[in-house]
Amino acid sequence: MKKTFKWDDYSDQPAIIEDRAFKKKMRKKEFVSLVKTIITSLVILPLSTMMMPYVKRKEIKSSDFFSVGVDFEKEPQKALEFLDELNVDKVLLRFKLWEMDSLDELKSFVEKLDGKKIILKVMQDRENIENLELFRTNLQTVFKTLGTSIETYEIGTTINRAKWGFFSVDEYSKFYKIAYDLREKEFASLTLIGSGVIDFEYHFTAHTLFNFFNYKYDGISSLLYVDRRGAPEHTQLGFNLSDKIALLSTMVWLSPKTKNILHITETNYPLSNTAPYAPTSEHECISEELYADFMLRYYLLAFASQQVDSVSWHQLMAKGYGLVNDVDGMQKREAYFVYRFMVKNLKNAQFLRLDIKRDYYILQFLVDDKLLQIHWSLKDTTLKNEDFFEVYSSAGDRIVDETLEIGSSPLYIYITKEVGEKVNCI
Repeated sequence: MKKTFKWDDYSDQPAIIEDRAFKKKMRKKEFVSLVKTIITSLVILPLSTMMMPYVKRKEIKSSDFFSVGVDFEKEPQKALEFLDELNVDKVLLRFKLWEMDSLDELKSFVEKLDGKKIILKVMQDRENIENLELFRTNLQTVFKTLGTSIETYEIGTTINRAKWGFFSVDEYSKFYKIAYDLREKEFASLTLIGSGVIDFEYHFTAHTLFNFFNYKYDGISSLLYVDRRGAPEHTQLGFNLSDKIALLSTMVWLSPKTKNILHITETNYPLSNTAPYAPTSEHECISEELYADFMLRYYLLAFASQQVDSVSWHQLMAKGYGLVNDVDGMQKREAYFVYRFMVKNLKNAQFLRLDIKRDYYILQFLVDDKLLQIHWSLKDTTLKNEDFFEVYSSAGDRIVDETLEIGSSPLYIYITKEVGEKVNCI
């Protein structure tokens, strides 16, 4: 990256740009695009909000829904072992365009993934944004080297954060169009997704989906973090995670520029007492216990939406936010075991319904012809453990107590005989 753009190896992301004059200059240069973003969002966001009730659910393939982000340069053999233990079929890898010399290493890792479906996040730097011919050459090399061993290429990321190199949606659209034109001319069999907006900043998303650039997406990528609001059920401007997904999927449905496919290609929660490895301040950080709870509930709510094709957890190994603490002896966190049990139960599950009453949540699935309910509550309560219940904690421990404590950590309850759909709290 250029001197102005520095990489933070601790949190695995660009450092904040310290040169405020430079940022002001670049935003002024992109003023016209910023105005277009505002005008587009003023039309599209109200329209999408009104159309939310009319969007039909899709049939989401559960085996493709669960995905984990992996750094192929960080203990690759251990990463492969962890992935086998988690039993996920989909993996997200990140490739830095400013480190083209690592492409052969990436190819070698891809070959070892043994048939797993791969999303490759092609990460930009300012040089590749400014020099689009360089970007085209680099991307052509990536496409030739990896080809269809990559199921989906995500072109660009985090486009609404200046530290990642983009200063407007128009800059991103010019960047994405290079990829789109290259695919159309030379690599017709490849799948490209884009947009790459982080957080609930859908005014940028609207502009990526509704513009006059001559390109199309094969699907939309979103970095839908909710960590600054805490639990995924918490609201921002009146929207909780489920609402944010519904609005986003409506925009995707309305857009003429994309197929009706939506991937959340990055999300996580930062962990307390892990600075400087945490990607945010300590104020947003949470305990390992809450991290596991929030991660599971995020996945459950996203799956229940039946609008998200996959969610990639960021990421497998990282001290500040990963399922495994890779700095202090490869320690598997509680969330690792919660993730593994989630995949074990839901990888081939059929979603039936989600019921919410007074902050009490019940998801119902059909798993191997058995009814599975997953319960949690934002207000601690209790539930009688019936004789026909087979109950497990979020990490997979069997629970045989007469009374079940229902709270932040979801419980898996298999119904072992035919009963009514509803299970009442006491």
